[in-house]
Amino acid sequence: MFLRTVTRLPLLSRNFATHAGSVAALPAAMHLKTGQSFFGRSFGAPRSVFGETVFSTSITSYTESMTDPSYRGQILVFTTPLIGNYGVPKNTAPFDSQDVGVILESKGIQCSGVVVCDVAEKFSHYSAVESLSSWCQRHDVPGITGVDTRAITRLLRDQGTTLGRLAIGPDAELPAPQPEEYWDPSVENLVAQISATEPYTLNPGGDVKIAVLDFGAKANILRALVRRGASVTVLPWNFEFNTIRDQYDGLFLTNGPGDPQHCMEAALKLRTTLEQWNKPIFGICMGHQVIGMAAGLDAYRMTFGNRGHNQPVLALASAGSIRAGRVYVTSQNHQYALKLQDPFPQGWEPFFINCNDSSVEGIKSTAESGKKVWGVQFHPESAGGPLDTIEMFTDFLQECRAHKAEAAGEKVSHTMETAKAAPRVAVSSASA
Repeated sequence: MFLRTVTRLPLLSRNFATHAGSVAALPAAMHLKTGQSFFGRSFGAPRSVFGETVFSTSITSYTESMTDPSYRGQILVFTTPLIGNYGVPKNTAPFDSQDVGVILESKGIQCSGVVVCDVAEKFSHYSAVESLSSWCQRHDVPGITGVDTRAITRLLRDQGTTLGRLAIGPDAELPAPQPEEYWDPSVENLVAQISATEPYTLNPGGDVKIAVLDFGAKANILRALVRRGASVTVLPWNFEFNTIRDQYDGLFLTNGPGDPQHCMEAALKLRTTLEQWNKPIFGICMGHQVIGMAAGLDAYRMTFGNRGHNQPVLALASAGSIRAGRVYVTSQNHQYALKLQDPFPQGWEPFFINCNDSSVEGIKSTAESGKKVWGVQFHPESAGGPLDTIEMFTDFLQECRAHKAEAAGEKVSHTMETAKAAPRVAVSSASA
């Protein structure tokens, strides 16, 4: 038996300055599998969806959050009361050494639905070209406004991430779905749905070549690499990197949605890479979890997950720009994490730990291992969020360049030694 809580707020009961006036809106309902229902009005696409209901504490960058592939299959609840006040920009950019084709984190909205307390129908920003509502409608994503997002957030905070349904129009008047009717996106391989299907290269003139395994990459990860001079080749998530690894100076594993167990194929291939390849490797979010599984750690589903731009992490070790003992404020979006175990797998050590829930926020190879491998659960590239750890991209590329220079030096030295050792052939005057 599920407790059913019904919350109804008067539609457009307050005359906010952000309202453009009377707009046609359908009735809408937010149903949670745990029995609670919230009623308001719709915006965006007039269709109903199922998804995993999660909340984000971010107070800015709603467009970046909604285009983050890690939110695929999720109904995103914004804790900030007013959303949409600065509209949505034109989402196109050049492909060059400064950008990767889009302004936001992907070409379109990735979350299944949006829940806000008060949606702004009027917007103001020099780069805005449309409202949040029209953007959602264009991408066939429904939203609900006029609901108590504080109450929803407290429920999710107490009971953990919960399956939900956004019911729009006539569906809003129907009874809430039965528990067995809710769709759970975690049972599907969301990474396979969102990853690149064919390899492609950005900034081909870069001085260092980086291969990127795409588990659902945020554009700002690729942007951070090309703006630091790298040539970036994006590969599908399960690409057999070991067949081409000698062409590259480093490997990067990106963020992505869903359960990391669906990416075990990539983890097993990476295990071979870790055993046989000595060039630098860096992973973020899902990429971090795949590195951990390849190293022998287990991943588990967190009760709440961490989403927002204000997650503090404590550095347990020093590497590059990171100093042990310092707390860094980070941007995060994840439901799964690596288990902290003692002893850690040989050749590995914890790198960061979350200051709020003590979950593992990073791992790294030990100095004794001779490897240069890092993984972090948070997003150093932010967008939006704090830039406390952005220089980790610089650290990674510096290691790649140093390894490339060292390898080139060894090759030149080997060539010279071979030339010195080669027998000299005497040429007679007659044969000349």
